[in-house]
Amino acid sequence: MSSSSSTSTIPKVAATLLLTTLALLVTTPPQSQAAARLSTDFYSKNCPRALTAIRAVVRGAVTNDRRIAGSLIRLQFHDCFVRGCDASVLLDKTATTGTEKDAAPNRRFTKTFRVIEDAKSQVERMCPGVVSCADIVAVAARDASAAVEGPSWGVELGRRDSGAAFPSLAGSDIPNPKDDLKTLISRFRKKGLNSREMVALSGAHTLGTAQCFTFRERVYGNETVAKDVIDPNFARKKRRMCPASGGDRLVQPLDPMTPTSFDNNYFKALMLRKGLLASDQVLFSGGSTDGIVREYSRNGGKFKGDFAAAMVKMGRIGVLTGSKGQIRRTCSKAN
Repeated sequence: MSSSSSTSTIPKVAATLLLTTLALLVTTPPQSQAAARLSTDFYSKNCPRALTAIRAVVRGAVTNDRRIAGSLIRLQFHDCFVRGCDASVLLDKTATTGTEKDAAPNRRFTKTFRVIEDAKSQVERMCPGVVSCADIVAVAARDASAAVEGPSWGVELGRRDSGAAFPSLAGSDIPNPKDDLKTLISRFRKKGLNSREMVALSGAHTLGTAQCFTFRERVYGNETVAKDVIDPNFARKKRRMCPASGGDRLVQPLDPMTPTSFDNNYFKALMLRKGLLASDQVLFSGGSTDGIVREYSRNGGKFKGDFAAAMVKMGRIGVLTGSKGQIRRTCSKAN
């Protein structure tokens, strides 16, 4: 190649690189740009003892009642699926705005909200106006998992809090216990999560309980979703615990084997057709996620690793960073 042709190529290459860079800047979604500002050491200089304080509160709560661990993990899920991980789920009703707390999926979080408020008050004494409620929710979920033999992970921090709640979305965006597999996959895909991440995150149901109204139709044979894959003895036992009418607030464990320990028995139960919720059992009902359930039922370590990675990814959904949002002084009230 001659020197003249080589020289003429340089501007073309530079122009191509410039156009490619501009295209990436234009097409990169705001969520990804904001998530890039998160870091695991965000508070290392301006509030270095914050994570220790949150961990102490969470461990104390779990020691008093191991069932709270599942609720703390699910709280982050319910927060992130409604307009992003911004602690909007913690806001109380005001004279002019509603609250996500009144949505059916969130009504059992009363004790969980108190744990977050306790952690927030501890951190506020150390570093007023520094640590967001959204970050406390994320850290508490990780610490709750670790407290019941579950995985731990590096929590990315730097989220800011929403100044408003989104009650209408709380009833529509959070997965429903009667969802079929196609609907579940669609709901998670809209949040940027794939089928494997969906199954891994569903594994949080290795902890906690569900109220009768969420599974009554399934165990009485009136459910249109997955009604043909329930173990008859399992259904019979649940009918004894959950009357055909009334008793809506009675609860049963989501994992019938080890409901207060983070393990892979939830997936083993699905393979035995003992998923409590229809939305649990559809993960193993002849569909595209059967193989993932089998894998996790055999390999608890793989499940825990995938769960931790999925929690990190979920924690990036719709985050507010930089000058967006606020750092609420009290998690239940906007500043």
